[in-house]
Amino acid sequence: MPHTPTPTPDEDDLDAIPTPQPVFHVEQALLGALLLDPHRLDDVSGITADSFSTTAHAALYTAISTLPRPDPAEHAKNTKWLDHVLTTGQEQTRGLTATYLHTLIQVCPWPSHAPAYARMVEAEHARRRLLTAVERLIHTIHDASLPHPVQTVLTEADALAEVVDDIANRFPPRSGVLPRTPAPPPAAPDHTEAVEEEQLLLATATARPDEIDTVRLLVPDDLTLPLHAGLWQCLTTLARRNEPIDPVTVLWEAQLRGMLDDGSDPGEILRMLAEPAGSVGHWGERALQRSLLATADHTGRRIEAYAGDPANTPFQLVVGARRALADIAAVRTRWQIATGSAPLQRRAAPAIRAGPPTTTAAHAARSTRATR
Repeated sequence: MPHTPTPTPDEDDLDAIPTPQPVFHVEQALLGALLLDPHRLDDVSGITADSFSTTAHAALYTAISTLPRPDPAEHAKNTKWLDHVLTTGQEQTRGLTATYLHTLIQVCPWPSHAPAYARMVEAEHARRRLLTAVERLIHTIHDASLPHPVQTVLTEADALAEVVDDIANRFPPRSGVLPRTPAPPPAAPDHTEAVEEEQLLLATATARPDEIDTVRLLVPDDLTLPLHAGLWQCLTTLARRNEPIDPVTVLWEAQLRGMLDDGSDPGEILRMLAEPAGSVGHWGERALQRSLLATADHTGRRIEAYAGDPANTPFQLVVGARRALADIAAVRTRWQIATGSAPLQRRAAPAIRAGPPTTTAAHAARSTRATR
């Protein structure tokens, strides 16, 4: 095999080189096993060149898996096949050297463990795929230029669910243990626009209580402030009892519920409820849309935290991601009914089969809505 000198990094740049992650060493062991015994490729499944974390490793795997396999006896005598692998790999990545191929062979502990190494590479690739999909979802949620944000966000949520389902198919369920990673708290929302619109919702519903039924799918948790959520509950309760509704009756109901115990000014509440504008349906739809996007954002950040923790197994990621995505599904159903939008087609999630756990992990606490 022709020798290509390995470039020596500048000493000032050594601190900038990140420490390789465990999967890097796993990939080295797998590639070393395949270089030493190419016929072990028959025992490797579930991975492609995209499964590797570096372009050099991806190029080598492509070369190994596409070149005709050498005769075992001949391969043991010379480096002819290794030379072909190097030349083919260098067509994709110029930095590959003969020295590195020899290193891969030397660092492989047991070539017979190639299937186990491949499974580890596949698991890490699944984690990276999940991270990529959830990052797209979060980016879409915060893209202010979208003309139809809800539809676009739901499309990305479906794409994320597809990735989760594919990971579940590749890693058959064993136990329903949740990810070991604590769910992050919801991001603090920007209340400015939400507060103004929710005040208009409450005032308009107080002035036109006959319209409250048009937004019956709006629940208190959809509103961003505890006071607004409580006042909406007061309004819907009075409407359900067919009792008189005006700013005074709503204020009295709020007092009976202990909502003024925090020092809220009754006069300010009366003034807020006395300034209606627009329609209850319009403001209700705006609040529901905001709730859906906030739920999607929190769901995305939960899954991002799970996938960002390499200690979580692929199936732990599946369980955690599916539970998080269920929160979007709940708000999504109400949104589609409220707006009359056609539901996007979704597959039924495969059932989670019980079985012995693969890891010991604490059950994560169920996530809650943001403190408003």
